[in-house]
Amino acid sequence: MRPLAVLHLLSLVLVLFAVCMAVPLAFSLALDDGAYGAYLRSIGLTALAGAALWAATRRSGRELQVRDGFLLVALVWMVLPAFATLPLILQLRELTFTHAYFEAASGLTASGATVLSGLDHLAPSLNIWRGFMIWLGGMGVIVLAVAIMPLLGVGGSQLFKAETPTPMKDTKLTPRIAETAKGLWLVYFALTVACGLAYHWAGMSGIDALVHAFTTLGLGGFSTHDASFAYWNSPRIEAVAIVFMLIAAVNFATHFMAWHRRTLGVYRRDPEAKVFLAVVAVSVVGIAIYLAGTGDYPDFGTSLRFAAFNVVSIATTTGYASTNFGHWPIFAPLWMLFLCSFASCSGSTGSGMKMIRALILFKQIFRELLRIIHPSVANPVKLAGQPVENYVVFAVLAYVFVYVVCIVACTLLLTLSGADVLTAFSAAVVSLNNAGPGLGAVGPGRTYAALNDFQIWVCSFAMLLGRLELFTLLVVLTPAFWRK
Repeated sequence: MRPLAVLHLLSLVLVLFAVCMAVPLAFSLALDDGAYGAYLRSIGLTALAGAALWAATRRSGRELQVRDGFLLVALVWMVLPAFATLPLILQLRELTFTHAYFEAASGLTASGATVLSGLDHLAPSLNIWRGFMIWLGGMGVIVLAVAIMPLLGVGGSQLFKAETPTPMKDTKLTPRIAETAKGLWLVYFALTVACGLAYHWAGMSGIDALVHAFTTLGLGGFSTHDASFAYWNSPRIEAVAIVFMLIAAVNFATHFMAWHRRTLGVYRRDPEAKVFLAVVAVSVVGIAIYLAGTGDYPDFGTSLRFAAFNVVSIATTTGYASTNFGHWPIFAPLWMLFLCSFASCSGSTGSGMKMIRALILFKQIFRELLRIIHPSVANPVKLAGQPVENYVVFAVLAYVFVYVVCIVACTLLLTLSGADVLTAFSAAVVSLNNAGPGLGAVGPGRTYAALNDFQIWVCSFAMLLGRLELFTLLVVLTPAFWRK
């Protein structure tokens, strides 16, 4: 591993990130909201830091090895939130670095958890910056860099594998990794435009439609209003959100192939998409029947409306809310927390352990039960009719074990620092799954500002850990990673 080469590429990412800050700057100037000074200073400081790091490491630029790629990905996701705090801190002087880092980490990891209140009165460009961070983080700043860095003479294959650590991560969509990244971003951009236009047609203002298009495709629940989608109380707007949240939770490789081949048959052959949609549909109807039966809503139609929006929002790890579902009977929100742990597809902008791992784990359980009855039977785990190699199954089992350990550890740390059990458990689950609001003190209608600084840092680390799917970050923390 060559740390100087990694730092050299980190400097380029910082410069690229400074360029991204020009987006909210342009809106601030156009809207004259008084925040443009904060963006100018933020761009200057970020670009200066990148340029200084580049100058210090300019003789160390070279092709990355696998371990270098993992270190760069980990550094990028830990360092970028620190620079993303600059517009927030410079404009909102009362905001501490701890809270600003949490907000930025929540944005770049597409979590949607917030410590801010008074969003309705925030400078519009700051809400755009918050939404734009989620949009960038949704597909991954590294994937964007992979499409750009080949122009600078830097290959990106190692970075793309580190950024997408799913069981099928070695599958390429196009022969060149840069073409893959560009294809994914093209689909992502086109869907974002379509979502924004649909929101505007449904009744949102231009700024609201833009921000919520960013956060819907990025599956992060930042909103421009404290009340989130309850601000509009519009079934039409909620329907648009449901459609695009479901689209964003499907593997973008599947979207890319459907667009590339001009056929919808790709979706039928995707082993995740069908199960994902079936699980979400059954959950929506089941919770709607449950809420109607408990008398929370006057009729089944109303129950179905609120169940559909909020269940899809949490299951896809978006984090919007159209009502305070924390006041529902506890079974419903707990089931929603369970869904956010696995419902999203691999290769989507959602988080959690992903549906493909849940499918493999489910099939492995039945494989073991059959082996107990028939010890000699050959019964490989299959997906889409193809056998899954045992090393993939073992990797999934290890991942799920580490996933459970991380949730338990975060819950214990949060309770140790004074949080009640419901708040601690839900905050651990939604932070690791990048799902936004939890229950208790961090439920919908509330913010994470209720937590103390130690708890905020625990949740920030959990969000980064979940965004990088555990192993990408944990492997960097092992002693073996640093040995020659």
